[in-house]
Amino acid sequence: MPITITMPALSPTMTEGTLAKWLVAEGGAIAPGDVIAEIETDKATMEVEAVDEGVLARILVAEGSEGVAINTPIAIILEDGEDASALDDYAPAAGTAAAPPTEALPEESPAEVAVAAASTTGEATAMATAEAPARAGRVAASPLAKRMAAQAGLDLASIVGSGPNGRIVKADVEAAIQAAPVAAAAAAPPTPTAAPATAAAPVPAPAVPISAEAAALEPPFELEPHSGIRKTIARRLTEAKQTVPHFYMTVDCELDALLALRAELNQRANGAFKLSVNDLLVKAVAVALAKVPTANVSYAEDGLKRYRRADVSVAVATDRGLITPIVRDAGGKGLEAISAETRALAEKARDGKLMPEEYQGGTFTISNLGMYGIRQFDAVINPPQACILAVGAGEQRPVVKDGALATATVMSCTLSVDHRAVDGAIGAEFLAAFKGLVQDPMTMLL
Repeated sequence: MPITITMPALSPTMTEGTLAKWLVAEGGAIAPGDVIAEIETDKATMEVEAVDEGVLARILVAEGSEGVAINTPIAIILEDGEDASALDDYAPAAGTAAAPPTEALPEESPAEVAVAAASTTGEATAMATAEAPARAGRVAASPLAKRMAAQAGLDLASIVGSGPNGRIVKADVEAAIQAAPVAAAAAAPPTPTAAPATAAAPVPAPAVPISAEAAALEPPFELEPHSGIRKTIARRLTEAKQTVPHFYMTVDCELDALLALRAELNQRANGAFKLSVNDLLVKAVAVALAKVPTANVSYAEDGLKRYRRADVSVAVATDRGLITPIVRDAGGKGLEAISAETRALAEKARDGKLMPEEYQGGTFTISNLGMYGIRQFDAVINPPQACILAVGAGEQRPVVKDGALATATVMSCTLSVDHRAVDGAIGAEFLAAFKGLVQDPMTMLL
């Protein structure tokens, strides 16, 4: 029987994608593991691997097609022994619509299973793809569903799949995770609880229309379609500014001691690695969060999430938009490891090859525009995180030391804070800890 390939869900937030390129033509033979297409998601361009052997008999969605919903049939495979006549009475069925995506969260939320096993050295190839019926001795499930089930300790054989041909997808595992505690509590007498208030989801403001008269006066232009990343940035940051109560705190840090330590460590490395100022700042943020754990939190409707490690997101500018790959457990890593990981993640981000677990689920973000000469700026919080640190340029400024005027290399850092989760005193305590580490950097190595 022909096998339908559907648009896979390649990230926890993906609802649709762009079929950027077919790498196998109609009539081409494919084997499990062959890369057959490139899909542009809301964050990256990913390769799709086949999981079945056969012939790509028919392409249903052409290259360049945008807004293709997940589980939409995109191609048909014929297995060995089948010929084109098998397609005469075969109508590909669309997969079951996926549940609304949930943002992956760090630490001990059930949604974390989609992002917890971060692998900064893994291949930049999506391990999700062509839908296929279950084979004898094998449970048909998407790679994302398999990871989620493994993290949650669930047996895939006990889960009923709702995807094409009974394939287990992300929504099925989520439902099983939610059902587990419900089943365990079924024997207990119910206790009355107040129904939580539900807030209407924010609706991004539409683009302001211009009149025909104004349009006639516009200079000539070319309209560039939004990339998936740009659409995601627009939606999430509009939501952040509309729903998150921001406030801002700025501190000036003297950098001379940190610059001297960086130069000494790079000299001792003898070319084995090269630390950047940003590598040291990532470490300083992680250590400061360990000193002030009340700042390493995020707001949720049912409570305050207090994270037990610092997963630091680092903003990286790409030609398709801003993305924030994550240095997991930055406080538990040395500077050499942080430097190598940050460089590798930044390169993958610019190439559009980040895996979902490499950019989903951080607890705190750093955005550094110092290399562009920006003195100070206020960054927009990256939900569901509660804080983002905007780092400006280090520059020579006059300072007063021991009652006398002197000069020092000074950097302004502004902390944007979600006031629902972090109060002013906590933000000030974090900045004081961060400043102390920057101005006496040897202490972050203790």
